[in-house]
Amino acid sequence: MAAVHVTVWDDRDRVGGGGAPTASGAPAAAAAPALFIHNIFTWGSDPTYGFAGQRPLADSRRLLMMDRRGYGDSPDTACSDFDVDAEDVVEVLGDGACAVGLGGAHLVGHGNGAVAALIAAARRPDLVRSLALIQPSAFTAAAHHPVVADLLDRVRDGAPGIPEGITPEQYLRASTEGLGMAVPEPTPRRLRAVATSMGERPIWEAEIPLEAVRGAALPVLVICGTWEQAPATYREHVGLPLMAVAESLTDSLGGRLLRVPGYYPHTQEPAAVNAALREFWG
Repeated sequence: MAAVHVTVWDDRDRVGGGGAPTASGAPAAAAAPALFIHNIFTWGSDPTYGFAGQRPLADSRRLLMMDRRGYGDSPDTACSDFDVDAEDVVEVLGDGACAVGLGGAHLVGHGNGAVAALIAAARRPDLVRSLALIQPSAFTAAAHHPVVADLLDRVRDGAPGIPEGITPEQYLRASTEGLGMAVPEPTPRRLRAVATSMGERPIWEAEIPLEAVRGAALPVLVICGTWEQAPATYREHVGLPLMAVAESLTDSLGGRLLRVPGYYPHTQEPAAVNAALREFWG
C-alpha cells in the first residue's frame, strides 16, 4: 500500500468508455492510467491550484491524483522533499491497489511535482509511459540560461527567505495578493498545504537526471504559460525563469513545447491543456 493518498477518478463506465469489444469479440485493451503530481500550496484534486480541471480526462482512462506528503490527505512530513516524492511516485506506480498495471502510467507533474516526476522516471522508466511537465521547476537543468542563472545566484547568495514568525495565512496572502493575484480562502486544508510549502526542501537543490531520462527515450510534453497577463513582479521573478526552464527541458529531452495563455496553464486554460494531453497520450 502506497504511503501517500491517491484520489482515483474513473468515469469510463458512466460515459460509456469502458472499453468496447474488438472485432474478435475480445475486450479492447484499457488505456494506460495517468498519475498527476501537484505543485506547492495545493493537492491533487484541488480546484484552485490542483488538477480538478483535468477531471474530464477520466472519461477515457483512470486518473490518479497523488497528494504529496504534507498535502491533501497524505500524512504530515517534517520537510517536503522532491527525492522522497519521487520514491512515493515509484511506489504508487508499483502499487497494485492503484491498478497501474505492468504497462506503466503516464506521468503529469506541475512545478515541484514535475521535478519529482522527472526523478521518478529516471529511477524506474519501465513504469512510465510518458512525461508531461507543466511549468517544471527544474531550475538546475537550465542553469546556463541567464535569467535562471540570476535566480539561482540570488537564492544561493542568501536572498531574503521567509521572515521568522510569519504564519501560513500571512504567507499565503503575501504570495498571492502581494503579487496582484486573488487570495484563496484560507481553509485549514489550504493553510496546511501552505505550511508544508514553507518548509519544502529548496527546489534548486534538485539534481535533474537528464541523461537518464533521455536514455529512457520517453515521450515528453512540456506545457508553459505565456505569462503576458501575469502581474509584472510575478512574471519577472518567476515567469521568465520558468519559461526558460520549459524551453531548455524541451530541447534537452527532445520533447514538444506547448505554450498557452496565462501563468497557471492547467487551471486557467484547462480545455487547451486537456486537448494536448489527449493527443499526447494517444
